[in-house]
Amino acid sequence: MSLCCWLILVAFVPMTSGTNPGVKVKLTEKGLEYGRQLGMASIQKKLKTIKVPDISGTQKVSPIGKVEYKLSNMQIVNVGLPKSAVALVPGTGVRLSIGNAYISLHGNWRVKYLRIIKDSGSFDLNVNGLTISTSIAIKSDETGRPAVSSVNCAATVGSASIKFHGGASWLYNLFKSFIDKALRNALQKQICPLVADAVSDMNPHLKTLNVVAQVDKYAEIEYSMVSSPTVSKTSIDLGLKGEFYNIGKHQEPPFSPVAFSLPPQINNMLYIGMSAFCADTAAFVYNTAGALSLYITDDMIPQSSPIRLNTRTFGTFIPQIAKRFPGLMMKLLVKTVKTPIITFEPNNATVQATATVTAYAIQPNTTLTPLFVLNSDASVSAKLFVSGMRLAGAVTLNKMDLTLNTTYVGEFQVRSLDNVLQMVLKVVVIPRLNVQLSKGYPLPTIGKMKLVNTQLQVLKDYMLIGTDVQFTG
Repeated sequence: MSLCCWLILVAFVPMTSGTNPGVKVKLTEKGLEYGRQLGMASIQKKLKTIKVPDISGTQKVSPIGKVEYKLSNMQIVNVGLPKSAVALVPGTGVRLSIGNAYISLHGNWRVKYLRIIKDSGSFDLNVNGLTISTSIAIKSDETGRPAVSSVNCAATVGSASIKFHGGASWLYNLFKSFIDKALRNALQKQICPLVADAVSDMNPHLKTLNVVAQVDKYAEIEYSMVSSPTVSKTSIDLGLKGEFYNIGKHQEPPFSPVAFSLPPQINNMLYIGMSAFCADTAAFVYNTAGALSLYITDDMIPQSSPIRLNTRTFGTFIPQIAKRFPGLMMKLLVKTVKTPIITFEPNNATVQATATVTAYAIQPNTTLTPLFVLNSDASVSAKLFVSGMRLAGAVTLNKMDLTLNTTYVGEFQVRSLDNVLQMVLKVVVIPRLNVQLSKGYPLPTIGKMKLVNTQLQVLKDYMLIGTDVQFTG
């Protein structure tokens, strides 16, 4: 991994500009500093692979005359990058600079002079005062994923010292300045291409970016960018689409994202703001897919409960049911009739759902006879939390209001069923919903990315995740 891991956060495929994002991401200077630490290890490893070609030539050395020389089998022994920095360039991108670097190498030499005299030995070269500066460009590839490259790279070798071992090394001392220059030039030509390689080596990792992340059999979420990233002095800010879709069918919802802004933050490496729009598109997708409906039968009710789904229990509240359908089991169908609405207020996330509750009597031949249909307006509170690389949640019932929609057994007091149906919601519907919510929804990620020191706040119209990040493997 290298510094470029962080550039996934600014390299999603650009979408239509002018659209408000459903998700916002802020990469802070603390996050960029962590990326620098990763990047130095990668670049140092890459520079150790420098291949210096053999160097040969002739030089006139007084009083001997023409001397033929060759330097061969040159290998990098050590690379040091003691000083480096990354900086945000407002409106542009990221600038990486390395100073006071050094490279040590070892090789062999041989000479021929006076036409017949040959000599050989080894040498050590130390290059000091090496400086490297490069910018990192981000674009999208043909698959709609990010690709990074090094641009405007410059490398300068400050000074070099060479020491020869064996043979008539005094010869080299007479013209080593010429060899020093040749070696410095050879090294200098290698450095920027290798830095570029270190950056390009991140592209296979960037291809793991979940621009479209599958949630389950019903839904996927898209994390493409809606506009170019904004680079300031303290952070890189970007807007992602953050929209749920039915798998294989990208139908836009009948509502649009509302603009929101992340407050200035510096404590964590990364901040992710997910708006109510993002959550509302999830509700739209599941409602469209017909996933927000549930048949409830008596075997779902805890055995310890005195209330059973049969005509005897319901006949206590609606006598005509027990008279007309004695001794039958019942089934309830709870089904949303419109997309639930999610609201974010400070420290409070609520879901407002409108549904129908249809009661059936199960005949001996298993056919269903409708008894009544109720309208239900329910409000639940949601607790949100981060689990691994997913956003998860759990809900509890706040209140439920029932009204009569249709009756097939004559008029009755709907209020008499409040306690029964609230119990059904609390012990059957909500636990099943929480099982699904606990599985969570994928956050934008790349490779083996891990969130640490994560905190979640619910604010006005969005939730804010503040986190540090680790890359492993």
